[in-house]
Amino acid sequence: MFRLDLKAHTKIAFVYFFLAAGLGILLRLFYVTPIAANYKYIIHAHSHTALLGWVYLALTGIIYRLLFQTTKLPKKYLYIFLATNISLLGMLFSFPFQGYAVVSIIFSTLFLLCSYFYTGFILRNTPGEHRHTQYFKLIKAALWYMVFSSIGPWALGAIMSTLGKTSIWYKLSIYFYLHFQYNAWFLLGILGVVFYLFQKLKLTYQPRDFKQFFSLLNSGVILSFFLSTYWTNPPIVFYLLGGLGVILLLLAFYQLFAFILRNKYQLKAGLSSFNYQILKITGILLVGKIFMQSLTAMPFFADLAFENLDFVIGYLHWIFLGFVSLALFGFLNWLKLIRLPKKAFYLYLSGFVISEILIFYKGFVLWLGLPFFSSYFLILVLVSALIPIAVGWIIGLNFRKNK
Repeated sequence: MFRLDLKAHTKIAFVYFFLAAGLGILLRLFYVTPIAANYKYIIHAHSHTALLGWVYLALTGIIYRLLFQTTKLPKKYLYIFLATNISLLGMLFSFPFQGYAVVSIIFSTLFLLCSYFYTGFILRNTPGEHRHTQYFKLIKAALWYMVFSSIGPWALGAIMSTLGKTSIWYKLSIYFYLHFQYNAWFLLGILGVVFYLFQKLKLTYQPRDFKQFFSLLNSGVILSFFLSTYWTNPPIVFYLLGGLGVILLLLAFYQLFAFILRNKYQLKAGLSSFNYQILKITGILLVGKIFMQSLTAMPFFADLAFENLDFVIGYLHWIFLGFVSLALFGFLNWLKLIRLPKKAFYLYLSGFVISEILIFYKGFVLWLGLPFFSSYFLILVLVSALIPIAVGWIIGLNFRKNK
């Protein structure tokens, strides 16, 4: 019999991932064959289902599991979860038909309110044994960044009604939201799980070192937002603040990776070989993310990224489909909230890697004026299809196992 516990919570997150991946294929089919739909509206549905359906539900479920040590969901949490899903389904079935309009805005607003209630639930109910740990400090900061990021969506309504979509403030409010989602809420939430793993494996991150890491990380996260303003040709101080943010992040992650390398044998011994492999791949993708973000501290690369949409899409997918999703796969498998088949994982990884190569290839072709092969878009569709196939495989296996 189906029960709504944390494992069901996780399966629902995967269903949203499958739907988001399907919408992604639909977007790529627009370049192959005529589609009777609005491209921009589908983009809204795709991005909201991916970020708020898959990542949000998966990460919040993991956080609940770490802090409450159970897969049972209390009534208060269930109400928040059900309201969250009503908002997600409302966005999924309104965005493709009307884009940002009355119905989709109502459901988007409901989602924001649900995320506030979730944050309040976690902060009020977390047992005392967790409250002074390093991992909880990271998780708490991640949740506050999630709340902080919502200033962007709230500002959009006022900007659209007064200044219009052509205003630089319209794009800046979107970039503000995306920055504090991708580079703060997702990043610190995942790092919180990593530090929980350290504690479980009895790897001691010295309090003084953690305090330094935490300060560098948060300062870098906040200041690196100014990288998203470079396209406006802002005052020189904005360039200096963005560059300082990158330097602080590099120092923070240098310290973290040095700790991981010093303890790699203990990590390897404490994890299954498969989970350790996922952790390694995730770490490599995080290094790539930091490298690409650091490049944009230089005005030349910042302008290049702003002018070349393929580089932006490649970077965002690198974070979302790569670093974030693979980290979630590994954590959910480690916590036994899902069963992750190796073949499905490597099928997913193949789809991700090849599609990233193709997206960045197109970006370089357009930048350098190189020849472009005619079957590109069809090949991209076929390769990208590996992702929903792999996710569907994971869903099917876990639902069948439950029965």
